[in-house]
Amino acid sequence: MDIRFAHIILSFCLMIFVSNPVWSQENRDYHLAPDDELSVDVFDEPDLSLDNVRVSSTGTISMPLLGQIKVDGLTVTELEKKIHDLYLGDYLKKPNISVSITTYRQFYVDGEVNKPGGYSYREGLTVQRAIALAGGFTERAARNKISIVKESTGQTINAVEMSYRVSPGDVITVSESFF
Repeated sequence: MDIRFAHIILSFCLMIFVSNPVWSQENRDYHLAPDDELSVDVFDEPDLSLDNVRVSSTGTISMPLLGQIKVDGLTVTELEKKIHDLYLGDYLKKPNISVSITTYRQFYVDGEVNKPGGYSYREGLTVQRAIALAGGFTERAARNKISIVKESTGQTINAVEMSYRVSPGDVITVSESFF
């Protein structure tokens, strides 16, 4: 009976470990920008840790003892290393830093939707879900003329599919139909 229970627990842990890299890979490649909200945990140093700090419009956060540090364009892993290196030596002997994104910056939907505007990003967001959040199409919407401006590259992609993945900061535009 104990072996069976241990097998179930081990299987459950393995399932979580195997399914987690998909999200982790997406999160690892994400580049921070203004309006992202972060939590920074400095292990065993609660006075140096931060909860829900927003990246400023200049792309910085203020860390205890370090002051303003530039985070714009960094991945979470790069930021963890940067904070580690800044605390190492002068302040801490073995800093253990963990950074997590608590709130992503908004994405935007405009054009022929019922409620154009900015919306909170969610993991796995698609164009279809983004349009649903914006109240759906208006009567004049051209459902096959949807474009997206990718914040990460500035590139405009025309005629995107409804299953196209949306990222924080992206701008989705639904064109007007002539018929």
